[in-house]
Amino acid sequence: MTDTIFPKGDLMKGKRGLIMGVANKNSIAWGIAQQLAAQGAELAFSYQGEALEKRVRPLVESLGQEPFMLSADVTDDASMDACFAAIEKKWGRMDFLVHAIAFAGKDELVGSFTENTTREGWRRALEISAFSFVDAGKRASRLMTDGGSMVTLTYLGSERVVPSYNVMGVAKAALEASTRYMARDLGPSGIRVNALSAGPMRTLAMAGISGGKSLMRTGREWSMMKEDTRMEGVAGAALYLLSDLGHSCTGETLHVDAGFHAVAVPSMDDDDE
Repeated sequence: MTDTIFPKGDLMKGKRGLIMGVANKNSIAWGIAQQLAAQGAELAFSYQGEALEKRVRPLVESLGQEPFMLSADVTDDASMDACFAAIEKKWGRMDFLVHAIAFAGKDELVGSFTENTTREGWRRALEISAFSFVDAGKRASRLMTDGGSMVTLTYLGSERVVPSYNVMGVAKAALEASTRYMARDLGPSGIRVNALSAGPMRTLAMAGISGGKSLMRTGREWSMMKEDTRMEGVAGAALYLLSDLGHSCTGETLHVDAGFHAVAVPSMDDDDE
């Protein structure tokens, strides 16, 4: 991705926030980070594990900012305490949070949801993919002393059955419900909470789902715009929600999928009618 995709501006000038979940250069979280940085935001990045830190650091350094990277294991309270304590020590306060963290075992992202979902798999998927946003949001809100905005990433599999998405669809449904309850709780403090539901994109998350290539193809063929979901569209929607442009928008799940989510039956060729 280049700066031509993310035009420079000052919509986020003076604002500071944490990006959680960048895995590589194809991550939606990284596209959002580039868009926010191009608009003047100062960014912190969390990572889990030394291997991921080594993969993400060169990306962060490419932004031209002093790298601010924090270790954070969303399943460990002490790790999360340390992460947000470091943010408070360096910045004092923060303005936004981007949550792009999800996980489910590969064995549970194939075949039958009923047969393949285990008790431990369910607990792990819900904890990492949904509760982590609640927990991070609670901690971030305490530092949003002048209001702020939070965005998490979801997918249409939360609303409709998607082959092999299985327990992750359940976790994303819980994530979207959590978004609405968080929006209710934090709204009086001037903090907005929303979710972005992006269409299929070439990310590590999509690669982990059986039939991911088919989902990409179907998303393009059935969408209203007959095109793949584009990173600049998803990142632009995040910019809207995180900047002052989205001031009155909260508790929302915004679909960015070229219109795929609104299609009940795909268009038929004349020969098929």
